[in-house]
Amino acid sequence: MRRADAFSAGRQDDVAGLLRETDGWARAVTGALGELEEERLAGADPSATVRVEVSGTGRLRKLSIDPRGLRALDHEQLAQAVREAIVAAHLAMDERLTEVVQTLAGSPSDTAVPADPLAGHIRDVLRGE
Repeated sequence: MRRADAFSAGRQDDVAGLLRETDGWARAVTGALGELEEERLAGADPSATVRVEVSGTGRLRKLSIDPRGLRALDHEQLAQAVREAIVAAHLAMDERLTEVVQTLAGSPSDTAVPADPLAGHIRDVLRGE
């Protein structure tokens, strides 16, 4: 981050250093995304009839439906329960991704981070709205 700050301040004398720094950032992000792909994050509908697991990058890995819970659900309620379970898993993925980004950015999760202007929109997308 040192070279990027200097570069943005008008001191463009170390382009090679800036490129090395951005290459390091790119490798760190690529490594973090690779690790996220291996993680499994769970979600369930409120009745816990439907449970899903997604990877840290949002890919659906597992879907299970408790047969006992099916007795109380018609096809539309089952579809809603599946959507709710997927949304819950995506929100867990969102929290994990936020942790990873904060770590990469060097800001611990317990410090105040400026509000992301797109956070609400991203949460709506994760909820399927």
